[in-house]
Amino acid sequence: MDNGSNTLDFCNLKVVSALGRGAKGLVFLAKINEGQNEKQWLALKVVSKAFVRMRNSSHCKRVSFEQQILRRFNHPLLPRLRGVLETEELLGFAIDYCHGGNLHSLRRKQSEKTFPIDAIRFYAVELVLVLDYLHSIGVVYRDLKPENILIQETGHIMLVDFDLSKKLNPKSPQLLSGISSPSSDSALLVDRRKRLLPGCYCCHSGIMPLDSDSQLGTNSPARSESDSVEKSNSFVGTEDYVAPEIITGEGHNFGVDWWSLGVVLYEMSYGTTPFKGVNRKETFQRILMKQPDLSGENTPLRDLIKKLLEKHPDRRIEVHEIKCHDFFKGVNWNSVLQIARPPYIPQNDIEDKAGFSRKDVESFVRKIFFKNDNKEEKPKEVEKKKIDGANQNKVYNKNQNTVWVDKLTDNPTQNEDFLMF
Repeated sequence: MDNGSNTLDFCNLKVVSALGRGAKGLVFLAKINEGQNEKQWLALKVVSKAFVRMRNSSHCKRVSFEQQILRRFNHPLLPRLRGVLETEELLGFAIDYCHGGNLHSLRRKQSEKTFPIDAIRFYAVELVLVLDYLHSIGVVYRDLKPENILIQETGHIMLVDFDLSKKLNPKSPQLLSGISSPSSDSALLVDRRKRLLPGCYCCHSGIMPLDSDSQLGTNSPARSESDSVEKSNSFVGTEDYVAPEIITGEGHNFGVDWWSLGVVLYEMSYGTTPFKGVNRKETFQRILMKQPDLSGENTPLRDLIKKLLEKHPDRRIEVHEIKCHDFFKGVNWNSVLQIARPPYIPQNDIEDKAGFSRKDVESFVRKIFFKNDNKEEKPKEVEKKKIDGANQNKVYNKNQNTVWVDKLTDNPTQNEDFLMF
């Protein structure tokens, strides 16, 4: 399974558990049960055709858009579309499963709820690389947050969930000064997921694993880029990470992703987001009016965060300046993925359980999104490893370590270990 043209069906697909749910669909852990890909674990994202039809036309377009954009990706820090699935009731697609959870849950496992500086630099480098690639092909991501930054089995990140992404005109090559082209980078790196080499750039730095026993300066001058790059007026994003220009509705472009990167780096450093209020209104007001509290000595990291969190998009730091910033001093951007050593390598300990049939999965989806349908039969139990902090929406069988799927029907999954979309 090397590209998204593969058609999946329940005859050759083994669905073993539910990973989580979002506003429009569900994610299952699955794998191909025959052939050379038998040991390859997948995250299978499915949506109900009936549920999508009940919404406005934009939901249908979003489902199609995400598949199309996944087909185009050719980068080691982005998911590959491994196949598509369609039944009379469901639409779905599969991407690589990430064994290490997400960056939010990993941060919360740290003793101080923050990352060491070397770990922040490692993840920041990879986020800059993947955002730069997306912008080079004309994609503004618009939903950068730790929950969408997954950890691959190699320890490198994978950015997921492109439901809110927008296709704009690609950035001109002149704006990518001092770096190699994305196509050459991708050709060099695309086969590295299974053979990433240890190196010396970023050492292991005290990152605590996600084990089952743990508890949970001066503004840059105005630029002409915003005048030449297409803008979107959509209001999208997750409130703590959304850029000021999205709130005001004045139009936005690739710069909103750099703002969100600043919020993510702040959260990794301080353990909280910089503008969080008691409600959405207060959060938005703080984003528009308040300066981030960068307490402590003036360091390159704090200076970078300050420049990323510049409220005026025309004065916000951009990719070529980011790569030249003192925080990344010594980084060779053309080879860093080959030599960087991840601070955390997850354990590959997935338990291979009995699979679910198409009827089971379709029944599960109906139960989640049409919970008031009294004709719906009670679905079978979904087997899943118990995760700390996820008990609010689950009732476990003490003897079998299972969870009733109808206890997941009320709200999108809140557990940070789940794959959200």
